[in-house]
Amino acid sequence: MTDLDCPFCALVRREDPDVREVFRNDFVIAFFPTDPATLGHTLVIPRQHVQDIWSLDEKTAAELSTSVLRLAAAIRDAVEPEGLNVIQSNGEAATQTVPHLHVHLVPRWTGDPIGRIWPPETNYSERQKDGALEEVRDALRSGMRSD
Repeated sequence: MTDLDCPFCALVRREDPDVREVFRNDFVIAFFPTDPATLGHTLVIPRQHVQDIWSLDEKTAAELSTSVLRLAAAIRDAVEPEGLNVIQSNGEAATQTVPHLHVHLVPRWTGDPIGRIWPPETNYSERQKDGALEEVRDALRSGMRSD
């Protein structure tokens, strides 16, 4: 997908007169989605087209993180949720539907329509967990050598 085809890039270019924009600076914009999961649900996106977390540079990540923190505080003050989910999905298997990196800030209340977001239990063996641990540690060590 190119910047011209991306619906979130269209928001950056101010091509949607109906967008409920909450915040904009040189690095990010934040807006309410058309169909919010809860009231106050806000998406935060980099203004630069970045497909996913694996395409994100550290400068943009820092600016995005700072904005997410600021917006989370504003949401807490404005709608007084009991909790907040911060959700950032990458790839179709993780339910990313727009290929432009975005962070969902979802205010939560007991009994809201979202329900649980994690399975109540999993059945991974200790061997599987240890194997995944070593693979991630090895990948991290390899990546650190190339930085």
